[in-house]
Amino acid sequence: MLKNRLCYFVVLIIMTVCGPYAAARDIIDMTGRRLTVPDEIRKVYGTSPPSTYMVYAVDPGRVAGLNFPLNQSEQQFLDQRLRKLPLIGGWFGQGRVPNLETLLQVHPDIILDCMWQKSAANEMVERVVKPFQIPVVHVPLDALADYPDVFCFLGQLLNQQERGQMLSRYAQKTLDEIVRVRAAIPEDSRVTVYYAEGADGLSTECHTSLHAQLISLSGGKNVHRCSDEGNYGMQKVSMEQVLKYNPQVIISHEALFFSRLAANPKWKNIRAVRDGRVYRIPKEPFNWFDRPPSFMRLLGVKWLMHTLYPSVYPLNLMAETQSFYKLFLNICLDDAATRALLQP
Repeated sequence: MLKNRLCYFVVLIIMTVCGPYAAARDIIDMTGRRLTVPDEIRKVYGTSPPSTYMVYAVDPGRVAGLNFPLNQSEQQFLDQRLRKLPLIGGWFGQGRVPNLETLLQVHPDIILDCMWQKSAANEMVERVVKPFQIPVVHVPLDALADYPDVFCFLGQLLNQQERGQMLSRYAQKTLDEIVRVRAAIPEDSRVTVYYAEGADGLSTECHTSLHAQLISLSGGKNVHRCSDEGNYGMQKVSMEQVLKYNPQVIISHEALFFSRLAANPKWKNIRAVRDGRVYRIPKEPFNWFDRPPSFMRLLGVKWLMHTLYPSVYPLNLMAETQSFYKLFLNICLDDAATRALLQP
């Protein structure tokens, strides 16, 4: 049952005219840190795509800069104003860093940083931007379960309370729904899933990886059982290991993997391939499953649960997709466009 949520995180403590801002307020961010931010926040720089996308969902007009150039899909589905934004870069992936000169020129009102299991990267962000005197606001995005509260928080932070609560309610309703459905699936009936990454399909994620959260959330069982020691993932496995796993379902977003799958006789011996249960993950405007992890996963978890258990979770995926795109992206999809998204 959907909780009657209240957005309670941003605490407006003091209104002041002192300091570097004409009007400012003190807040407590989601890690409990107290800091002063402009009363009206017009420009937000997200240090990585997940934080930038969260700001975009609440208000596209507040995004101050891009983490990487928009690809064709993003140009098609995202607000046209983003095309004119400067490319700042960010702290994400394997060693990427932003262009600090561009960041200083943009000079956002705040910097929004995702906390990933309180990693050293978050401390580095604080240290690097400290000379700029731009408040750094932290939000936790380790798990999909964090999203309802983060939407509430951002809604209050950006004075978009109604919008934040609306997105939060959708997120919480989705989480409640998948918990209820998952509970009805016996452990010994859980579908085994292999997440194929890379052009050869021989990179994957541990079952503990944040990049594979949707498998367990949707009631699947990730066949790659191991402990993830970092945030990047993409662990290499051998063809023999995948044959040994013999999953019931394979999912992937790699176009090259699908183009090579039929031509590789080794894959034909795997149960998922024999049974025709190899599925391509939708990825427009950005991945529904992973890389970068974003709010699109709220739709992705429904897609995956329906894909794994169509009789247990009979979902009108066309209607759900259209509703989601309207709510989160302000896009009205017709049936042809929706089918194209669902059958990439």
